[in-house]
Amino acid sequence: MMDPMRILVTGASGFAGSALLPRLVAEGHDVRAFARDPARVSHDVPVVRGDMTTGEGLDEALDGVDVAYYLVHSMEASEDGVPFEERERRSAELYAEAAAAAGVRRSVYLGVMVDEDQPLSSHLQSRLVVERTVAAATPESIALRASIAIGPGSRSFRFLVHLVERLPVLLLPPWRRYRTQPIDERDVVAALLASAGTPAADGEHLSLDVAGPDVVSYGELLERIRDLMMVRRPSIGVPINSTPIFGRVASVLAGEDAELILPLMGGLQGDLLARDDRWATTLGVRPHGFDRAVNHALLQWERQEPLRAR
Repeated sequence: MMDPMRILVTGASGFAGSALLPRLVAEGHDVRAFARDPARVSHDVPVVRGDMTTGEGLDEALDGVDVAYYLVHSMEASEDGVPFEERERRSAELYAEAAAAAGVRRSVYLGVMVDEDQPLSSHLQSRLVVERTVAAATPESIALRASIAIGPGSRSFRFLVHLVERLPVLLLPPWRRYRTQPIDERDVVAALLASAGTPAADGEHLSLDVAGPDVVSYGELLERIRDLMMVRRPSIGVPINSTPIFGRVASVLAGEDAELILPLMGGLQGDLLARDDRWATTLGVRPHGFDRAVNHALLQWERQEPLRAR
Protein backbone atom coordinates (compact mmCIF):
# COMPACT_ATOMS: atom_id res chain seq x y z
CA MET A 1 0.00 0.00 0.00
CA MET A 2 1.40 3.39 -1.01
CA ASP A 3 1.49 6.41 1.30
CA PRO A 4 -1.46 8.70 0.54
CA MET A 5 -0.76 11.34 -2.10
CA ARG A 6 -2.59 14.15 -3.82
CA ILE A 7 -3.25 12.90 -7.34
CA LEU A 8 -4.75 14.41 -10.48
CA VAL A 9 -6.17 12.24 -13.27
CA THR A 10 -6.62 13.93 -16.63
CA GLY A 11 -8.60 12.08 -19.27
CA ALA A 12 -10.75 10.84 -16.40
CA SER A 13 -13.69 9.85 -18.60
CA GLY A 14 -11.60 7.63 -20.89
CA PHE A 15 -11.17 3.88 -20.47
CA ALA A 16 -7.92 4.11 -18.51
CA GLY A 17 -8.86 7.11 -16.38
CA SER A 18 -12.31 5.83 -15.46
CA ALA A 19 -10.88 2.46 -14.41
CA LEU A 20 -7.99 4.03 -12.52
CA LEU A 21 -9.98 6.52 -10.41
CA PRO A 22 -11.69 4.03 -8.06
CA ARG A 23 -8.42 2.11 -7.61
CA LEU A 24 -6.61 5.25 -6.50
CA VAL A 25 -9.44 6.19 -4.13
CA ALA A 26 -9.40 2.68 -2.66
CA GLU A 27 -5.67 3.12 -1.97
CA GLY A 28 -6.53 6.12 0.20
CA HIS A 29 -5.23 8.88 -2.07
CA ASP A 30 -6.69 12.39 -2.31
CA VAL A 31 -7.85 12.21 -5.93
CA ARG A 32 -9.30 14.82 -8.24
CA ALA A 33 -10.20 14.62 -11.94
CA PHE A 34 -9.82 17.02 -14.85
CA ALA A 35 -12.38 16.98 -17.65
CA ARG A 36 -14.05 19.20 -20.24
CA ASP A 37 -17.41 17.73 -19.22
CA PRO A 38 -17.51 16.83 -15.50
CA ALA A 39 -20.80 15.00 -16.03
CA ARG A 40 -18.90 12.30 -17.97
CA VAL A 41 -16.74 11.47 -14.94
CA SER A 42 -18.59 8.54 -13.42
CA HIS A 43 -16.90 8.43 -10.02
CA ASP A 44 -17.53 10.50 -6.92
CA VAL A 45 -14.34 12.59 -6.86
CA PRO A 46 -13.85 16.35 -7.17
CA VAL A 47 -13.70 17.36 -10.83
CA VAL A 48 -12.08 20.49 -12.22
CA ARG A 49 -13.67 21.62 -15.46
CA GLY A 50 -11.07 22.54 -18.06
CA ASP A 51 -9.63 22.06 -21.51
CA MET A 52 -6.12 20.76 -22.08
CA THR A 53 -5.93 22.30 -25.56
CA THR A 54 -6.37 25.82 -24.16
CA GLY A 55 -4.94 25.34 -20.68
CA GLU A 56 -8.22 26.39 -19.07
CA GLY A 57 -8.47 25.03 -15.52
CA LEU A 58 -5.00 23.47 -15.44
CA ASP A 59 -3.58 25.74 -12.74
CA GLU A 60 -6.51 24.98 -10.44
CA ALA A 61 -6.39 21.26 -11.18
CA LEU A 62 -2.64 20.92 -10.54
CA ASP A 63 -2.52 23.05 -7.39
CA GLY A 64 -0.94 21.05 -4.56
CA VAL A 65 -0.73 17.84 -6.61
CA ASP A 66 2.06 15.28 -6.00
CA VAL A 67 1.39 13.01 -8.99
CA ALA A 68 -0.43 13.86 -12.22
CA TYR A 69 -1.66 11.32 -14.77
CA TYR A 70 -1.61 12.51 -18.38
CA LEU A 71 -4.18 10.28 -20.10
CA VAL A 72 -5.55 12.62 -22.78
CA HIS A 73 -5.31 11.76 -26.47
CA SER A 74 -7.06 13.85 -29.14
CA MET A 75 -7.08 12.40 -32.66
CA GLU A 76 -10.59 13.18 -33.87
CA ALA A 77 -11.26 16.11 -36.20
CA SER A 78 -11.58 19.48 -34.50
CA GLU A 79 -13.96 22.28 -35.35
CA ASP A 80 -11.10 24.73 -35.89
CA GLY A 81 -9.39 22.43 -38.39
CA VAL A 82 -6.13 22.25 -36.40
CA PRO A 83 -4.34 18.92 -37.11
CA PHE A 84 -4.30 16.49 -34.21
CA GLU A 85 -0.50 16.58 -34.05
CA GLU A 86 -0.61 20.32 -33.36
CA ARG A 87 -3.38 19.95 -30.77
CA GLU A 88 -1.47 17.21 -28.99
CA ARG A 89 1.78 19.16 -28.94
CA ARG A 90 0.04 22.28 -27.68
CA SER A 91 -1.79 20.36 -24.95
CA ALA A 92 1.43 18.74 -23.74
CA GLU A 93 3.24 22.06 -23.65
CA LEU A 94 0.44 23.72 -21.67
CA TYR A 95 0.44 20.83 -19.21
CA ALA A 96 4.23 20.98 -18.87
CA GLU A 97 4.16 24.70 -18.11
CA ALA A 98 1.38 24.36 -15.52
CA ALA A 99 2.87 21.26 -13.88
CA ALA A 100 6.27 22.91 -13.52
CA ALA A 101 4.70 26.04 -12.05
CA ALA A 102 2.66 23.96 -9.56
CA GLY A 103 5.69 21.96 -8.42
CA VAL A 104 4.22 18.57 -9.38
CA ARG A 105 6.72 15.87 -8.42
CA ARG A 106 5.80 13.06 -10.82
CA SER A 107 4.00 12.73 -14.15
CA VAL A 108 2.61 9.42 -15.37
CA TYR A 109 1.92 9.23 -19.10
CA LEU A 110 0.14 6.52 -21.09
CA GLY A 111 1.19 6.44 -24.73
CA VAL A 112 1.75 3.91 -27.49
CA MET A 113 4.57 1.56 -28.34
CA VAL A 114 7.01 2.93 -30.91
CA ASP A 115 10.15 1.69 -32.64
CA GLU A 116 12.38 4.73 -32.60
CA ASP A 117 14.82 3.04 -35.00
CA GLN A 118 12.23 3.07 -37.80
CA PRO A 119 10.54 5.96 -39.68
CA LEU A 120 7.48 6.96 -37.68
CA SER A 121 3.99 7.81 -38.88
CA SER A 122 2.54 11.18 -37.89
CA HIS A 123 0.52 9.46 -35.16
CA LEU A 124 3.50 7.69 -33.58
CA GLN A 125 5.73 10.75 -33.94
CA SER A 126 3.08 12.83 -32.18
CA ARG A 127 2.88 10.35 -29.32
CA LEU A 128 6.65 10.45 -28.90
CA VAL A 129 6.70 14.27 -28.83
CA VAL A 130 3.98 14.32 -26.18
CA GLU A 131 5.78 11.69 -24.09
CA ARG A 132 9.02 13.69 -24.06
CA THR A 133 7.25 16.97 -23.30
CA VAL A 134 5.25 15.53 -20.40
CA ALA A 135 8.25 13.68 -18.97
CA ALA A 136 10.41 16.79 -18.96
CA ALA A 137 7.82 18.79 -17.03
CA THR A 138 8.44 17.21 -13.62
CA PRO A 139 11.46 15.93 -11.66
CA GLU A 140 10.18 12.36 -11.96
CA SER A 141 8.14 10.65 -14.66
CA ILE A 142 7.00 7.30 -15.94
CA ALA A 143 5.96 6.89 -19.56
CA LEU A 144 4.06 3.68 -20.28
CA ARG A 145 4.08 2.66 -23.93
CA ALA A 146 1.32 0.18 -24.72
CA SER A 147 0.21 -1.73 -27.77
CA ILE A 148 -3.49 -2.46 -28.33
CA ALA A 149 -5.34 -2.60 -25.01
CA ILE A 150 -7.77 -5.52 -24.77
CA GLY A 151 -10.87 -4.44 -22.89
CA PRO A 152 -14.45 -3.26 -23.42
CA GLY A 153 -13.43 0.36 -22.83
CA SER A 154 -10.60 0.38 -25.35
CA ARG A 155 -11.66 2.03 -28.61
CA SER A 156 -9.07 0.03 -30.57
CA PHE A 157 -10.44 -3.25 -29.23
CA ARG A 158 -14.04 -2.16 -29.77
CA PHE A 159 -13.17 -1.25 -33.35
CA LEU A 160 -11.73 -4.74 -33.98
CA VAL A 161 -14.74 -6.47 -32.40
CA HIS A 162 -17.14 -4.40 -34.50
CA LEU A 163 -15.22 -5.37 -37.64
CA VAL A 164 -15.56 -9.05 -36.77
CA GLU A 165 -19.27 -8.56 -36.07
CA ARG A 166 -20.13 -6.61 -39.20
CA LEU A 167 -17.81 -7.83 -41.96
CA PRO A 168 -18.94 -11.11 -43.60
CA VAL A 169 -15.35 -11.57 -44.79
CA LEU A 170 -12.27 -10.26 -42.98
CA LEU A 171 -10.15 -8.46 -45.57
CA LEU A 172 -6.58 -8.24 -44.30
CA PRO A 173 -4.19 -5.76 -45.98
CA PRO A 174 -0.40 -6.37 -46.10
CA TRP A 175 0.04 -5.02 -42.57
CA ARG A 176 -1.64 -8.22 -41.38
CA ARG A 177 1.87 -9.75 -41.16
CA TYR A 178 3.27 -7.18 -38.72
CA ARG A 179 3.48 -8.31 -35.11
CA THR A 180 2.62 -6.71 -31.80
CA GLN A 181 1.91 -7.59 -28.16
CA PRO A 182 -1.65 -6.72 -27.09
CA ILE A 183 -2.13 -6.10 -23.38
CA ASP A 184 -5.06 -6.77 -21.08
CA GLU A 185 -6.82 -3.56 -20.04
CA ARG A 186 -6.60 -4.77 -16.43
CA ASP A 187 -2.81 -4.89 -16.70
CA VAL A 188 -2.67 -1.36 -18.11
CA VAL A 189 -4.64 -0.09 -15.11
CA ALA A 190 -2.46 -2.09 -12.69
CA ALA A 191 0.66 -0.56 -14.27
CA LEU A 192 -0.79 2.94 -14.01
CA LEU A 193 -1.72 2.39 -10.37
CA ALA A 194 1.75 1.16 -9.46
CA SER A 195 3.40 4.03 -11.34
CA ALA A 196 2.21 6.60 -8.82
CA GLY A 197 4.36 5.30 -6.01
CA THR A 198 7.02 2.97 -7.36
CA PRO A 199 10.46 3.83 -5.98
CA ALA A 200 11.94 2.84 -9.36
CA ALA A 201 11.09 6.34 -10.62
CA ASP A 202 12.38 8.27 -7.61
CA GLY A 203 14.31 11.15 -9.17
CA GLU A 204 14.20 9.38 -12.55
CA HIS A 205 12.50 9.54 -15.94
CA LEU A 206 11.44 6.01 -16.89
CA SER A 207 10.04 4.81 -20.20
CA LEU A 208 8.55 1.31 -20.05
CA ASP A 209 6.92 -0.82 -22.73
CA VAL A 210 3.85 -2.45 -21.17
CA ALA A 211 3.03 -5.52 -23.22
CA GLY A 212 1.25 -8.82 -22.96
CA PRO A 213 3.23 -12.06 -23.03
CA ASP A 214 1.90 -13.17 -26.44
CA VAL A 215 3.32 -11.96 -29.77
CA VAL A 216 0.68 -12.00 -32.52
CA SER A 217 0.40 -10.58 -36.00
CA TYR A 218 -2.42 -8.12 -36.68
CA GLY A 219 -4.03 -10.74 -38.91
CA GLU A 220 -3.86 -13.33 -36.11
CA LEU A 221 -5.24 -10.76 -33.70
CA LEU A 222 -8.42 -10.35 -35.72
CA GLU A 223 -8.74 -14.07 -36.41
CA ARG A 224 -8.31 -15.04 -32.77
CA ILE A 225 -10.89 -12.47 -31.68
CA ARG A 226 -13.20 -13.99 -34.31
CA ASP A 227 -12.57 -17.53 -33.02
CA LEU A 228 -13.07 -16.53 -29.37
CA MET A 229 -16.35 -14.85 -30.37
CA MET A 230 -17.29 -18.18 -32.01
CA VAL A 231 -18.42 -16.66 -35.29
CA ARG A 232 -17.69 -17.77 -38.82
CA ARG A 233 -15.81 -15.15 -40.80
CA PRO A 234 -13.41 -16.28 -43.52
CA SER A 235 -10.31 -14.13 -43.84
CA ILE A 236 -8.66 -13.12 -47.11
CA GLY A 237 -5.30 -11.46 -47.51
CA VAL A 238 -5.39 -8.37 -49.72
CA PRO A 239 -2.10 -7.89 -51.64
CA ILE A 240 -2.45 -4.13 -52.15
CA ASN A 241 -1.76 -1.66 -49.37
CA SER A 242 -5.12 0.09 -49.45
CA THR A 243 -5.05 1.59 -45.95
CA PRO A 244 -6.83 4.88 -46.83
CA ILE A 245 -9.70 3.08 -48.57
CA PHE A 246 -9.87 0.19 -46.12
CA GLY A 247 -9.63 2.55 -43.16
CA ARG A 248 -12.53 4.73 -44.25
CA VAL A 249 -14.77 1.79 -45.15
CA ALA A 250 -13.89 -0.04 -41.94
CA SER A 251 -14.52 3.02 -39.78
CA VAL A 252 -18.00 3.44 -41.28
CA LEU A 253 -18.84 -0.23 -40.78
CA ALA A 254 -17.56 -0.17 -37.20
CA GLY A 255 -19.27 3.12 -36.38
CA GLU A 256 -15.95 4.83 -35.59
CA ASP A 257 -14.49 8.20 -36.51
CA ALA A 258 -12.24 7.88 -39.58
CA GLU A 259 -10.05 10.64 -38.16
CA LEU A 260 -9.21 8.24 -35.32
CA ILE A 261 -8.86 5.05 -37.36
CA LEU A 262 -6.76 6.34 -40.28
CA PRO A 263 -3.82 7.57 -38.16
CA LEU A 264 -3.85 4.32 -36.21
CA MET A 265 -3.70 2.26 -39.39
CA GLY A 266 -1.10 4.61 -40.82
CA GLY A 267 1.15 3.60 -37.94
CA LEU A 268 1.11 -0.05 -39.02
CA GLN A 269 4.43 0.09 -40.86
CA GLY A 270 6.27 -2.76 -39.15
CA ASP A 271 6.45 -4.80 -35.98
CA LEU A 272 5.65 -3.00 -32.73
CA LEU A 273 7.24 -5.18 -30.05
CA ALA A 274 8.37 -4.42 -26.52
CA ARG A 275 11.99 -3.38 -26.05
CA ASP A 276 12.11 -5.64 -22.99
CA ASP A 277 9.82 -7.09 -20.33
CA ARG A 278 11.16 -5.25 -17.28
CA TRP A 279 7.88 -3.33 -16.82
CA ALA A 280 6.18 -6.30 -15.14
CA THR A 281 8.94 -6.73 -12.54
CA THR A 282 9.40 -2.98 -12.05
CA LEU A 283 5.71 -2.37 -11.41
CA GLY A 284 4.81 -5.72 -9.84
CA VAL A 285 2.28 -6.79 -12.47
CA ARG A 286 1.71 -10.35 -13.68
CA PRO A 287 0.28 -9.90 -17.21
CA HIS A 288 -2.59 -11.96 -18.60
CA GLY A 289 -2.28 -13.97 -21.80
CA PHE A 290 -4.04 -12.85 -24.98
CA ASP A 291 -6.89 -15.38 -25.00
CA ARG A 292 -7.69 -14.78 -21.32
CA ALA A 293 -7.68 -11.04 -21.95
CA VAL A 294 -10.09 -11.32 -24.90
CA ASN A 295 -12.44 -13.71 -23.10
CA HIS A 296 -12.59 -11.41 -20.07
CA ALA A 297 -13.15 -8.36 -22.26
CA LEU A 298 -15.99 -10.02 -24.17
CA LEU A 299 -17.63 -11.15 -20.93
CA GLN A 300 -17.48 -7.62 -19.53
CA TRP A 301 -18.79 -6.23 -22.82
CA GLU A 302 -21.82 -8.55 -22.80
CA ARG A 303 -22.69 -7.45 -19.27
CA GLN A 304 -23.10 -3.92 -20.61
CA GLU A 305 -24.51 -4.49 -24.11
CA PRO A 306 -25.20 -7.44 -26.42
CA LEU A 307 -22.65 -8.54 -28.99
CA ARG A 308 -24.48 -8.56 -32.30
CA ALA A 309 -22.60 -11.52 -33.71
CA ARG A 310 -23.31 -13.93 -30.83
